[in-house]
Amino acid sequence: MAPVAPEGRDDTESLAPPGLPPIRTVELVDRGPLPIRELPAPPGAPTLMLLHGWTATADLNWFRCFDRLGEHYGVVAFDHRGHGSGLRSRRSFRLEDCADDAIAVADAVGLDTVIPVGYSMGGTIAQLMWRQAPERVSGLVLCATAPHFVERREERLSFIGITGLAALARVTPAQARDWLTDQLYLQRKSAQWEPWAIQQAATHDWRMVLEAGRAIGGFSARDWIGDIDVPTSVVATMIDRVIPLRRQVELFDRIPGAEAFRVHADHDAVVAHHDRFVPTLLRAVRSVAGRAPSQRPADRAP
Repeated sequence: MAPVAPEGRDDTESLAPPGLPPIRTVELVDRGPLPIRELPAPPGAPTLMLLHGWTATADLNWFRCFDRLGEHYGVVAFDHRGHGSGLRSRRSFRLEDCADDAIAVADAVGLDTVIPVGYSMGGTIAQLMWRQAPERVSGLVLCATAPHFVERREERLSFIGITGLAALARVTPAQARDWLTDQLYLQRKSAQWEPWAIQQAATHDWRMVLEAGRAIGGFSARDWIGDIDVPTSVVATMIDRVIPLRRQVELFDRIPGAEAFRVHADHDAVVAHHDRFVPTLLRAVRSVAGRAPSQRPADRAP
């Protein structure tokens, strides 16, 4: 899920197009071209694969983090299916396909292993990367996320509504999808976000994004999350109104040897409270990189 817009005035209200890492297009086998952001790894340092949240893009989710992470680690980031410049498909959106896409990106840039850093929905994709290709994952950093998302009756009803909207978007013409874009993202966000951020959202395929919401509602790692055997850090957003803290704690509790890192902020911490979030993220990444076999951070790591 994307960081939510904060209430009242915040530094998200003054966003301007930030300096971003270089972008290039890679060709994914059996999938097609995909633009990626990429920063080379310093000598001896691992590469982080940044996985963004629902309704966001890689740039919207991570623009506050790229520079600091890139000082110490390699960085690769891209938009997930249906989001921004991400892959398009007539198939229904599946989180498992996103995890396969991430492995295909690692193949395309010549990486045997990566450390997935997943935010919200990106955290589910990171978990699935380990499940589907554990030999390619040297560690996990899971931020503002959970091992499952739907529990109470009202939550199930909410995701049933998303399912209906996804079906509608699959058969309606472009004008109807434009209406969905305005109603579900831009109208709510335009008072807080600069044109750069609005343009990012306007590039979504909203049929796929809505189907992604349905997929999140159906996600559960409860049956296998305890089998994760790579170094893991869990970054918990302590006053999160989107992912309840108890579910983030459950993620930490269920993964053997996981280390917890806390940010006193809401679900939008990565943007609205980056001054707290980014240093905590760096500590969480260093914890994983330092414990991962054959993956040691550079000498200048924080």
